[in-house]
Amino acid sequence: MAQAKISAKAHEGRFCRSSSMADRSSRLLESLDQLELRVEALRDAATAVEQEKEILLEMIHSIQNSQDMRQISDGEREELNLTANRLMGRTLTVEVSVETIRNPQQEESLKHATKIIDEVVNKFLDDLGNAKSHLMSLYSACSSEVPPGPVDQKFQSIVIGCALEDQKKIKRRLETLLRNIDNSDKAIKLLEHSKGAGPKTLQNTDGKVN
Repeated sequence: MAQAKISAKAHEGRFCRSSSMADRSSRLLESLDQLELRVEALRDAATAVEQEKEILLEMIHSIQNSQDMRQISDGEREELNLTANRLMGRTLTVEVSVETIRNPQQEESLKHATKIIDEVVNKFLDDLGNAKSHLMSLYSACSSEVPPGPVDQKFQSIVIGCALEDQKKIKRRLETLLRNIDNSDKAIKLLEHSKGAGPKTLQNTDGKVN
């Protein structure tokens, strides 16, 4: 009878310890789950800051190369460029880096995709129109919507092999490049228009004088 009581108490002790360990493990797991949400929120916030930095630099660069900057006095242009350079310098002091975890295949796919884009960028000066068309086909390969034009199927298969975060970065880079080309086209057209308007104005003036 005494032996039975001892066995019962020993069994009860093991049960209590087991129950306590399970509760502790559950609490720890819950804490880690909450921390994981905060870690992902941190990465999202850092990525947002990284994107904002890219946008700010692009906007500053766009202002410096805008048609309006060409149509003001040299003194005003110099002063505005000093301000723009100061803002660009302060923006560049913000260092944000969100590392992407990749397997070897994803690493290779990213290198391949980057190389393709770089090759197109290097052709800007030689043939801007063809380079823009090529970039459009690369961008369409990254879009989840129905593309308005042709899709580079080879590039699409390469991008699919990249990590999800890298896929987003590749798409953002292509968007930025296409915007820069559009801004350049507008600046060139405005410049050509202003040059073309000059002789006409002179001719009208001459006509009035005559």
